[in-house]
Amino acid sequence: MSSAKFARRYAAIGAVVLLSVLVPPAASAVGSGEATHGIAAEEVAPGVSYQKVEKSTSNGSVVAHLLTVDLSNPDTGLDLLYPDAVAAANEVSDMADAQHAVAGINADFFNLSENHAGVEATKSSVGPAIAGGEDLKAAVPDGQRFGPGMADGTSTRDVFGVSEDGTARLGSLALDGVASSAKGEFDLEGFNQYAIAEGGIGAYTSDWGEVSRARSTCGTDTDREAPCSSETEEVVIKDGVVAGESDEPGSGAIPADTVVLIGREGGDDELEQLEAGDQVTVRHQLTQGGGAAFRFAVGGAPILRDGAPLSDVDNSTLAPRTSAGVSADGKTVYLTAVDGRSSDSVGMSLRELADLLREFGADDAVNLDGGGSTTLVARESGADNVTVRNAPSDGAERAVANGIGVFSAR
Repeated sequence: MSSAKFARRYAAIGAVVLLSVLVPPAASAVGSGEATHGIAAEEVAPGVSYQKVEKSTSNGSVVAHLLTVDLSNPDTGLDLLYPDAVAAANEVSDMADAQHAVAGINADFFNLSENHAGVEATKSSVGPAIAGGEDLKAAVPDGQRFGPGMADGTSTRDVFGVSEDGTARLGSLALDGVASSAKGEFDLEGFNQYAIAEGGIGAYTSDWGEVSRARSTCGTDTDREAPCSSETEEVVIKDGVVAGESDEPGSGAIPADTVVLIGREGGDDELEQLEAGDQVTVRHQLTQGGGAAFRFAVGGAPILRDGAPLSDVDNSTLAPRTSAGVSADGKTVYLTAVDGRSSDSVGMSLRELADLLREFGADDAVNLDGGGSTTLVARESGADNVTVRNAPSDGAERAVANGIGVFSAR
């Protein structure tokens, strides 16, 4: 997406007036010896509130930060925060200010570092992403995921998002794509991803950015750290015609009129059939099993469904956490950052996080990237820019792949 297009998408989001209290201080039990107390709630914008929450648990004190978003308010909405490229990273506060969001949190896990010699980390996220109704990327194979283990029945295709009808929900997005030519039809196994499935072909567009595409052929479907494939092919298609090819993935910006196809193992054999001048049509879209189409979606690991924590989510590892939850009617969203790794806040396990989101009012929730990535921002009264409200465990914000932005037309 061009910078101009990116700016136009968010230019209509105006400044915000901070008001008073939306969520009153509360105290309620969620387990033996546990109590939660809300402190200093404030309204960030009509339908948007921020509240600091202190909690005593059997493991120690916890400080959490809650953004409550009322999607029934016509002036309030959510969309993806990202640095105008899939393979890039930026701080949540910078992305929020650039896109005129009034608040936000970090979102999906991402390719932060790389163990393959000579291969550049892409900073690209794990799961699917949709921004403003536009498909940006699909999910990497489960075995290529960064982040804690997933619960049974979940996958990298799981997302949190907002549908075209204005309600938030959890869902799953799969890639439906094909490259067609006189030489045959080749199914796509990747779309702007840092990892393509074994034997597959991935498509890369201008939304990818300038980062090298070499990482896409490293690892396997079950082992992220497996060696990079030696059987690769890259084909450049400009205005629907093959304009070039290479035995190795390239780098650099991809023009808007160009699609780059990369194949590994069997996928490279298919792409090697194409020659300069061949006409190729590339089609790709993210598809779902049912329900209204998403106009915004971001990858997340489900931890709470139908008001109950998933039975096999971790209940022992304490860490800073980020989560997004939604009420049963899809109209109220709970964006939560839990501080950790400090004397003030010990962090939470995923099970504790699910319980906390349920206490706030969520019926479904996903775990997002935590640890040093956990960041929650919101505008203060009279301010034009957001302020970091939580205590990042690294002592400062980390550049991340994307976030969930809260927008207000007021």
